[in-house]
Amino acid sequence: MEIALYYAPITCAMVPYINMTEAGVPFEVRLINMRKQQHMSPDYMKLNPKHKVPLLVVDGKTLTENVAIQQFIARSFPAARLLPSDTWNEMQAIALMSWCSAGIHPFLRNINGPPKVCDVPGTEESVTRLSAAMLHESFAILDGKLAGHDYFFDHYTAPDAYFFWCWRRAEQLGLDLSSYKSCTAHHALMKERPSVRKLLAFEQDTLDGFAKAA
Repeated sequence: MEIALYYAPITCAMVPYINMTEAGVPFEVRLINMRKQQHMSPDYMKLNPKHKVPLLVVDGKTLTENVAIQQFIARSFPAARLLPSDTWNEMQAIALMSWCSAGIHPFLRNINGPPKVCDVPGTEESVTRLSAAMLHESFAILDGKLAGHDYFFDHYTAPDAYFFWCWRRAEQLGLDLSSYKSCTAHHALMKERPSVRKLLAFEQDTLDGFAKAA
């Protein structure tokens, strides 16, 4: 099986990078520099008309959307235990990833680029404030789910990587997350995992390379 991951720094393409590393999957990384609009190039648009990352190419076939990509990785490499083994908890894990994708990620995107949501003059503060409020609501719930636990389930699973990215992005966007002790502990634990340390080193090398080429 030949796997290629189209990856852009800072984006949620971090998630499949982490989980394929966890699974010991050999894969090629194909870099996308969004600041240079490479995701809008004709060649990339042929592969993914949504012009987003991550994009997984497996034996020449393409797969988009993080929730689907994580399930593909988990089912293709079951020994990695990236999803819980019993059906109920597997569905709970998929629900958590769907929450990250649909209930957290869009509000992070809103804060990062308010005009993409509403271009009416003077609305930027409102978009940012209301999006932050929705994020805090989600983080409060997830803080409760993580209370007394290292991970969302009894061992590391794919949702831990997706939430790691969400939390990291919220930090980068300047949200005050100091009241969420369990989420903070989860993030610190995640940063010590070898897969995450490899990812963060790769990301920094990529950012440095992009800066030199600018």
